[in-house]
Amino acid sequence: MSGNQASSLKSENKIIHVDMDAFYASIEQNDDPSLRGKPIAVGGNKERGVVAAASYEARKYGVKSAMPSVTAARLCPELIFVKPRFGRYKEIAMRIRDVFYGYTDLVEPLSLDEAYLDVTVTKKGLPSATIIAQSIKDEIKEKTGLVASAGISYNKFLAKIASDMDKPDGLFVILPDDAFDFLSRLPIKKFFGIGKITAEKMQKIGIFTGSDLRRYTEQDLLHRFGKVGAYYYHICRGVDLRSVNPARERKSLSAETTLEKEIMNMQALNETLRKVKDEVWKRYTSQSKRGKTITLKIKFGNFTQITRSQSVLDAITSEEEFINLANQLISKDLIREEGIRLVGLGVSNFKAPTLEPLQLTLGF
Repeated sequence: MSGNQASSLKSENKIIHVDMDAFYASIEQNDDPSLRGKPIAVGGNKERGVVAAASYEARKYGVKSAMPSVTAARLCPELIFVKPRFGRYKEIAMRIRDVFYGYTDLVEPLSLDEAYLDVTVTKKGLPSATIIAQSIKDEIKEKTGLVASAGISYNKFLAKIASDMDKPDGLFVILPDDAFDFLSRLPIKKFFGIGKITAEKMQKIGIFTGSDLRRYTEQDLLHRFGKVGAYYYHICRGVDLRSVNPARERKSLSAETTLEKEIMNMQALNETLRKVKDEVWKRYTSQSKRGKTITLKIKFGNFTQITRSQSVLDAITSEEEFINLANQLISKDLIREEGIRLVGLGVSNFKAPTLEPLQLTLGF
């Protein structure tokens, strides 16, 4: 199979792989400015435990996830151990996932900190998958303070490799016409799906790059590596026919804002809610399903939280109806001595699609 033949298979697809950089550690540094620029490990302590995540400052010393904490402390004597806050990590992950859904409904989360997105058709009027990936990175940075890396290509395998090429804060594109040559030069240990032990086995028989792997027939690879040999045969030719598979049906969408200074009056509350309403409505109209319930979320200065909901019989289909429902959830009793530090608004109870989102075919 030639390079052009390989890259032409489903090369009309536009796939983005987004990977948050040092996710847990970056959240801790973002939430606590005193940790910024310092080597930190999430999880464990100097005496026992395992590192769940390491900041880039710690990685320079060889500290990495799944490493015994004792080893990490020995490699980096200045290492700061931070207790994990998985609830917080999930909260931020859901906020990031909402960003993804603003661009496509075809989102396949792999974990809290990474996902595939199929943007072959898009909800926004951006001319290419690369521009969409940059826009996603910018929006994540704006809304969470965190940095993401993104890889763009015509299939999941290549997008995954691309996202790891220029970390942190990377943006790397593998074009269909370039994929065959790119894989020819790529060290076998950097192929996604080929682990350390398998890479060592391959190197013992002279396979060091994609070009070396390509010299073997599919039958040779099946004989040497079992069923996974077929996967190796195809990926070194740039072929991966897996689709982006959304893990769940979307059940809600939301937006929220945390205030630098607590809201103490109705005028400020209404102004803040207006901005949140605008963002939620924009996301709502960019996807095809329609919801029937609006929920207001308020967090006060003392960190207590309340929610209020309002529903319609069928579905919310107009901006006027949406605004009226949201306004019904606001009342003077929300203004308290402790002030309001967060305002959020969400739509839920979705029904089958009734309207089609804007769809534009993209280039790279």
